[in-house]
Amino acid sequence: MRLKNIPLYTALACALIATAAQASDARFERFSYEGRTQEIAQPAAGEFRNPILSGYYPDPSITRVGEDYYLINSSFTHYPGLPVFHSRDLVSWKQIGNAIDRPGQFNFQGLRSSRGIFAPDISYSNGVFYIVTTCVDCGGNVVMTASNPAGPWSDPKPVKFGGIDPSIFWDTDGKAYMVNNGDPIEKPRYDGHRAIWVQEFDPKTLSMVGERTLIVNGGVDISAKPIWIEGPHLLKRGEYYYLIAAEGGTGDQHSEVVFRSSSVRGPFKPYEHNPILSQRSLDGKRANPVTSAGHAKFVQTQNGDWWATFLATRPYDADLYNIGRETFLLPVTWKDGWPMVLEAGKRIPFTAPKPKLPEQPRPELPMSGDIAYTDEFTGAALSTQWIGVRTPAAPFYKLEQGALALTAGGQLGDLKSTPSFIGRRQQHHIAKVSTTLSFQPQRDGDRAGLVAYQSDESYLFYGISRIAGKNVLALYTRAKASEDVLVASAPFEGDSVALSVQADGGKMAFSYTAGGKTETLADKVDTTFLSTRKAGGFVGTIIGPYTWRAKAN
Repeated sequence: MRLKNIPLYTALACALIATAAQASDARFERFSYEGRTQEIAQPAAGEFRNPILSGYYPDPSITRVGEDYYLINSSFTHYPGLPVFHSRDLVSWKQIGNAIDRPGQFNFQGLRSSRGIFAPDISYSNGVFYIVTTCVDCGGNVVMTASNPAGPWSDPKPVKFGGIDPSIFWDTDGKAYMVNNGDPIEKPRYDGHRAIWVQEFDPKTLSMVGERTLIVNGGVDISAKPIWIEGPHLLKRGEYYYLIAAEGGTGDQHSEVVFRSSSVRGPFKPYEHNPILSQRSLDGKRANPVTSAGHAKFVQTQNGDWWATFLATRPYDADLYNIGRETFLLPVTWKDGWPMVLEAGKRIPFTAPKPKLPEQPRPELPMSGDIAYTDEFTGAALSTQWIGVRTPAAPFYKLEQGALALTAGGQLGDLKSTPSFIGRRQQHHIAKVSTTLSFQPQRDGDRAGLVAYQSDESYLFYGISRIAGKNVLALYTRAKASEDVLVASAPFEGDSVALSVQADGGKMAFSYTAGGKTETLADKVDTTFLSTRKAGGFVGTIIGPYTWRAKAN
């Protein structure tokens, strides 16, 4: 038989193929988040709330250009990476882009979640923005440039010097210097013995110039064996150069210290009242603690005032926090030629007087305090807050007809692939996440639903799967392990369900609605394995849609 209407048959075949492909995708019709702070703190008129960026926004670096302030954070192996924020009042921030927004900029394949982009620094000079950072296990120290901080940013250019945590200092004579953490010049005296180095940087060639000079060995007092001096920044005020740096590691012994010198190459003298910021001397049993404060960077306002951005954490229990390290803000005071952020014994306040700057409207999506939003997936692209795990080799999601459609890709736990996972930061310990999912499992092991991800060894999955030939709603956890554990399951008919996850500190509840009926699959599930202390690393929990299909035998 001869087919007469070839174009018609071709169109029908294409439609059938498209329908089959669509049926194999996991479709999420919305994503809602509601989060509230665990501490009771209402800013009065003229006050702001700490943290200024809630959730996983560590290692803040800030710069000012005229009346505009820009801030970036570490992003490790999450992609897009290096979030860029803008503000005019230092307390109301809006994300304007991601400096890493193209797969060709960095390759994170094979890397665990807490490798990749460490402690970036942003600065500005003569019409150009600069980001310097270390890509750990993926290229070392690099510099990126942009004329617009919202992007696009250049491909990274390797910069040859040892160590991590680079920062550019622009001197008043026009010269630029790179300061960073590196190995000591001697054999390390103890575990965590590090040093701070400085070297001239040529912004025209984006390369290092001349000799490299050691300016701090070990820390404030090397006889006390200070550990992990890092995150250094140089600034100049009056006749002195000031070096600020973190000391004491990233846990609850974290602190910020300061040194000064009349020369950019030292010698640098430590302040006798160091540290200038820490919470380590406070009672560990205090209510609503803020801990692990440090890794600061100063900025001077157009009015001449000084402020410090820094990281800290808000545990829900003893050193347990699932949401990662957050960005805080406090004023810097100067006395006898030395800066102080917070005197010893004082608690970091949840509310404080605002900077003396023109107030700006609260952003449509606030970054601190109580937060609620719903993404209906009706736009042309996902908002800048959505991130995945590792650099994608190929696109795995698309927005179509008010849905986020995910095509199955790599499996969580497989470092050599990119999982079909895209999520948002959990910004509160008390939070609710919900979505509507359509998915048809075809083989045992197929799954689609919500994932709360800390790392490839610590995460949970909640959604539709198939076990022993039957479709189910399933909750799996992986707690610092290489295998998933089935926590709960229930028979499920159909291919559409509304999923809800309720977090309350170190516990989560999992419910679903199908056929007009709401059920609880599991309640009060211990999720402390998503805390940094138990999971390890430096990131916070990301929650969002995920799908994977098992391979045929």
